[in-house]
Amino acid sequence: MRRRSAPGFSCELRGTIASAGFSSGHRFVVGHWAESPIGPMDDVMWALPDGRRALLVNRPEAAELITAVYRFDTVEVVPLRCCLEDALLSVTAGGLRITMRGGRRWRIPLAGVRSRTQVRQLERLLAGVLLGVRTWGVSPTGVQEWYRADTYRRLVAGQASLDGRDLGRVGPFHQPAGFGFSEPPRRPSMVEVRPWLHDRSGRLGKVVAASGTQRDG
Repeated sequence: MRRRSAPGFSCELRGTIASAGFSSGHRFVVGHWAESPIGPMDDVMWALPDGRRALLVNRPEAAELITAVYRFDTVEVVPLRCCLEDALLSVTAGGLRITMRGGRRWRIPLAGVRSRTQVRQLERLLAGVLLGVRTWGVSPTGVQEWYRADTYRRLVAGQASLDGRDLGRVGPFHQPAGFGFSEPPRRPSMVEVRPWLHDRSGRLGKVVAASGTQRDG
């Protein structure tokens, strides 16, 4: 949805972010988006053991949208399939295979009525204490972001392999991934979120307009 309350371009996404590290040093943040400015999309943000940051998507317009907000060392458009059934997330992206299973679903209080201006400070405090994350900030490209979490699940199981090679035990993020202004929860997690983005530069708006899928509201 496009908002006109402030100069620049604003939009909102709705979906699920699942994140986990593995004992091999590989760390993943998977975005499964039911709604975005360019329609439903999936992406894998991948922090490799050597410090490189890679983005995997299945269409060029998704790469354009995400790189208008975040910075990566490598961006690849690959055959990517992401399926979320209840609490089981299955991802295939080229030679990469990931599965993550969430546990009990916890609803975040007042999820449907929180506004950016009224509870920003409170939400930032709670998110920092409970999950160790920041919910409001500025991305590496200058885009303002606010992440509103609606539900939370702690991962109870996870597997990952690359070209048939197992990537080890699922576990916490021991090192920062460095994708944006905030890090994922240290504990492997699955969170339903509604990120709000605002870009004063206009670059994000140009990307959305060029995709031909923008819907004004």
